Amino acid sequence: MDPARTGTSADVPLLSQQNSPTRENNRWMIWRAVFNVSTTIIGAGIMSIPATLKVLGVIPAFILIILVAILVDITVNFMLRATYAGQSTTYAGLMKENFGKTGSLAVQICVMITTLGCLIMYLIIIGDVFSGKGEHLGILQEWFGIHWWNSRYLSILFTVLFVVLPLVLYRRVESLWFSSAVAILLAIVFVGMCIVMAVIAIAKGQIVRPRMPPELNSTTSFFNLFTAIPVIVTAFAFHFNVHPIGIELGKPGAMTTAVKISLVICAAIYFSIGIFGYLLFGDSINADILVNFGKSSGSVAISPILNDVVRLSYALHLMLVFPLLNFSLRANIDELIFPKKEHLATDTKRFMYLTLILLALSYLVAIAIPSIWYIYQFMGSTSNACLAFIFPGAIALRFLQRCPWFIFKERQNHRSGHDCSSCCDEYYCYCCKHLRSDRK
Repeated sequence: MDPARTGTSADVPLLSQQNSPTRENNRWMIWRAVFNVSTTIIGAGIMSIPATLKVLGVIPAFILIILVAILVDITVNFMLRATYAGQSTTYAGLMKENFGKTGSLAVQICVMITTLGCLIMYLIIIGDVFSGKGEHLGILQEWFGIHWWNSRYLSILFTVLFVVLPLVLYRRVESLWFSSAVAILLAIVFVGMCIVMAVIAIAKGQIVRPRMPPELNSTTSFFNLFTAIPVIVTAFAFHFNVHPIGIELGKPGAMTTAVKISLVICAAIYFSIGIFGYLLFGDSINADILVNFGKSSGSVAISPILNDVVRLSYALHLMLVFPLLNFSLRANIDELIFPKKEHLATDTKRFMYLTLILLALSYLVAIAIPSIWYIYQFMGSTSNACLAFIFPGAIALRFLQRCPWFIFKERQNHRSGHDCSSCCDEYYCYCCKHLRSDRK
């Protein structure tokens, strides 16, 4: 993969260019990548993690979070090595090298479904914060009462026009690492506040003992377990931003390090908010945990100001994450519809049309769909599953078809069990070298 290549809109780097980076600059660029990757991962995923603990139980949910994080790390590592073994600079390009135009089209469609779904979820959550949902009141309704001007559709519209729109109009996002760092800080503050509130509730004896294993009272409760798995898969999905972020680092090792750090941070945040959010609200936990904060939620007796700070901080977090995912969505749509057009950032008319249409579509769907749980289930079982596991696995199988299997088997027979991972790495490197030689 040539980092200097900028032939399509999907190749625009999310990080600023460095002509002759020193070791300190390399380290700083890795941390910038950590900020962007972590922001892409967390997004709205943190909101529904406590609800998955209610469905799965604490122990199975913890195991599933760790398992999904490990699988994601493996697939991203394979994607990066396969990318640098070839000539592609995008996820779609990687699939095109291995499966032709059909593979590229499949990736682009899945990326568009995933990113658009996430943007819709962000707007739904922002609407929950400001205008509430059902019996739960939003911040504006608690402060000023229920009026037409603080209804759900108007509060989301105001946010889209005056907060989100100025952010997504940036044609390049070199400085997005800073807003990503602020977004991660807000997420950590949100988790910290939840922990403090849960500890206070424990001291007051206001919590219910969490459910460790899942509760299987009927066939319905058994099948509900499978609705929680796509939520966790979606919460760790960020494969669509691996190439835009990683291309700037110049080598797969740096991006691999950034991904590992990000996955550890996000897994810790997910389990922390999951267990303490579950302790705080028990079985009354909502699919969007922000709905549980507020005067009308029946939550533990904590200062209303603290409740409002918790909700507002995460609403601001989502506003800062929005441009990062919008960038990938807009770039993929432009690459799919206008493959031979000039760079999107240089075409003002096309750039504005795509930006406004995507914002309008996100707004309309966010108004029509009441809950993020349905979007999580749909994306986690379709597009995110393909991007995170199926497509990388298909690329791996294609490598196996091009490389003689007996070489791997022969090496494995000469190694002990604890060296199996090293053997796999050597075989993997062989596959990449074989693929490179095929292209020469």
